Amino acid sequence: AEQLAESGGGSVQAGGSLRLSCAASEFTYRRYCMAWFRQAPGEEREGVAAISTGGGALYYADSVKGRFTISRDNVTNTLYLQMNSLKPEDTAVFYCAALRRPVGSCSPRTLPYTYWGQGTQVTVSS
Repeated sequence: AEQLAESGGGSVQAGGSLRLSCAASEFTYRRYCMAWFRQAPGEEREGVAAISTGGGALYYADSVKGRFTISRDNVTNTLYLQMNSLKPEDTAVFYCAALRRPVGSCSPRTLPYTYWGQGTQVTVSS
């Protein structure tokens, strides 16, 4: 069965950096849109970033543009999220997600991502 496993979360002070990873197994990885979502307590889940199958098309939420970078390695089936200049409002559980979609947009705002990891906590203190 398809599985996604996040790692790399933790606690950091404002202005710091973290790098999240997501290992995909039992996927034909290169045929999947990949995305990062986050959910803070009491808030709705938010699509943070997404990347197309070949890595050529990227999506970022306005709240993270210029600070976060999504990337993927289609050899190791791994998704990354480099997070710089972290703010307390970035505190959330971050989830990796996948959607089988060989071509077209990968926007996490409009598409129903179907596979999810268990999440990893990111805490940013002021």
